[in-house]
Amino acid sequence: MIYLDYQATTPLAPEAREAMLRWLEGPEGTGFGNPHSAHRMGRSASAAIEAARERVAALLPAGGRVIFTSGATEALNTALRGTGGDVLTFATEHAAVLDCMRPVEASRRAFTVLPVRPDGRADIAALEEAAGPATGLVAAMAINNEIGTRHPLGDIVRIARAKGALVLVDAVQAYGRVPLTELDADFIAISAHKIHGPKGIGALWIRDGEEVEPLMFGGGQEAKLRSGTLSPALCAGFGAAAQIAEERMTADAEHIEALWTRARELFAEWTLNGSASERWHGNLNIRREGLDVSRLMSDCRNVMFSAGSACASGSGRPSHVLSAIGLSDREAKASIRLGFGRYTRRDDIEQAARAITEAAGGQWP
Repeated sequence: MIYLDYQATTPLAPEAREAMLRWLEGPEGTGFGNPHSAHRMGRSASAAIEAARERVAALLPAGGRVIFTSGATEALNTALRGTGGDVLTFATEHAAVLDCMRPVEASRRAFTVLPVRPDGRADIAALEEAAGPATGLVAAMAINNEIGTRHPLGDIVRIARAKGALVLVDAVQAYGRVPLTELDADFIAISAHKIHGPKGIGALWIRDGEEVEPLMFGGGQEAKLRSGTLSPALCAGFGAAAQIAEERMTADAEHIEALWTRARELFAEWTLNGSASERWHGNLNIRREGLDVSRLMSDCRNVMFSAGSACASGSGRPSHVLSAIGLSDREAKASIRLGFGRYTRRDDIEQAARAITEAAGGQWP
């Protein structure tokens, strides 16, 4: 089986698994304590969480705090719903952002979705026109999860700052893959399972001095912003994955660049969706005229790839991202996404390309 769906999730790193095991021990061990308890087992679990927090924070800007969440969806919702002023965002954002329109508008705040250019990058002119004194938050992805396009975050931040607005960056596809320590943002949402960590945990980075209203109420365990008992195992796994990502960032990027180059050679006859230059090269979103993606996926059962975001799979609707960049329904439904990373081999790319090309009716070189 060949796995090429790294934007949906990544394989758990051995280092993350090992870090988690200690905190999954049962009654005969000592790692199952509640990290919010005052006794020794609780303090030990709490110390593990704080060590993980430091490791996660090391890849983010200085001058902020990391709040653990159940994932990036909760992190994004927290920032969008817990701040004030009108919201501006873009048509290619994740559903975790776009679907906050209703609750934001229910709080009597405007929620405006702005267009993107045909290459998938934010329409800066539209942002300049829409931003005003009432704008409270501008939300934008660093790297798009469906087409890999990078937003011009520098321009987005400049416009937001000029209007006195805060900036929320969805860095789920960027964290651990590209440097973020110099990112100028007020909120950054990240997820562990996109960097070879466990599912079920993410984080919201909050710039020092910024306040957010909580979504959930109870014990206020996470800096009084998020209630609920933290899992030491999930936090430890996240921390280990972050540490390995930091250590391997250059090596991983070089490996992915080599895979990208080979994949582009093998799929040279396909049309690239999104910017050819301003993108993350671990995401190859391509289309072929007349392609029946459902049949293709059935014929290539041993190749794990995607027809769009995993979060929207099964809806039967064309990708909102591909529609936003101007593709017709027919073109969007003839598109596939190949995602690769640390554990992908060159041979995986070559075998997958052959299977996909032949199933799509093309000629293998």
